Amino acid sequence: MDLARALEFAAGRRNAVLTTLRADGRPQQSVIFFAADGDRFTISVTDDRAKTRNLRRDPRAALFVPGDDPFTWVGLDGTVELSPVAQAPDDEVVDRLVEYYRRGNGEHEDWAAFRQSMVDDRRLVATFVATSATGILPD
Repeated sequence: MDLARALEFAAGRRNAVLTTLRADGRPQQSVIFFAADGDRFTISVTDDRAKTRNLRRDPRAALFVPGDDPFTWVGLDGTVELSPVAQAPDDEVVDRLVEYYRRGNGEHEDWAAFRQSMVDDRRLVATFVATSATGILPD
């Protein structure tokens, strides 16, 4: 499948299944939300999750982006870059998480509380970069 066409489809979506690789090579899947920007997909993750540990060890990943029916979908292969873990409510990572939230949800009712929760939850930004695509899209 043409990567540009797959990215165009994914840009209109918000949820996906992220597949990472366990230490023994078996796949591990997680339902995630994302914000797309061209071939880059921003994902908010926590430091203690399996997907984060897997990506630290091996940045290769895949995203399955579903359509409105079972026969419309895009699969993207790529790699993931991980930011540092949020350390303070005013650090760069939290600023990126605020922007991610705004893109998907709009304004938060209490940004100070949101920012602190990003630190308390030990959140970070995972950036999936798509390199190839498969899938089924209507003509």
